[in-house]
Amino acid sequence: MQAEAGEQTVEGGRRSRGLLALFFIGSGVNHFVQPRFYEAIVPPSLQERAKLVVDVSGVAEVIGGVAVILPWTRRLSGLGLVAVLAAVFPANLYMAREPKRFRRIPRWALYARLPLQPLMMLWAWRATRR
Repeated sequence: MQAEAGEQTVEGGRRSRGLLALFFIGSGVNHFVQPRFYEAIVPPSLQERAKLVVDVSGVAEVIGGVAVILPWTRRLSGLGLVAVLAAVFPANLYMAREPKRFRRIPRWALYARLPLQPLMMLWAWRATRR
């Protein structure tokens, strides 16, 4: 019975890492598919460099997602993804504080994203520690 529980834990960890990798690879690629959306959410203090910010964060997300899959880079990828999530948090704050600028997204969703960010950080951290 203990072997079954251990196997389930291993399988759950693999599944979590796979989903984490897909999420970040997909999100990173989306930075290049829909750059205008991401450029619009860059806070005003960084607007002059919005394209660079979007490109760098997109590349970081793709690299981080791929690195989750590779055992020898997994732990480092967790640190990197937590850092990326912290770095993009000001964009989420900006969106929540300026809902008139983002009318296509329901106001509740703009605020709901804020507490999700630390949960995403925890997920990235825990999934890459195994």
